[in-house]
Amino acid sequence: MQLVISPTGSIRCVYGEEIDLAALGSLAVTRGSHVEPNANGAWCADLAPVGGPVLGPFPNRSQALAAEQDWLAAHWLVRG
Repeated sequence: MQLVISPTGSIRCVYGEEIDLAALGSLAVTRGSHVEPNANGAWCADLAPVGGPVLGPFPNRSQALAAEQDWLAAHWLVRG
């Protein structure tokens, strides 16, 4: 898990359970995307909640989740 710490001490990350984030202080957890199947059964990652694009379609949910994680790390996490 990558943590980005601002000069003010706030921390951004893509949620994971590798560490107990509550140990770092009070939390504000917000949705970064919606990973859902489309009408054809393929999977898309809609990153609209963080101002991003719709990724996909992907044949497997795991591929959509990996693309979501990569996009969030490259575009959202670093722009705090």
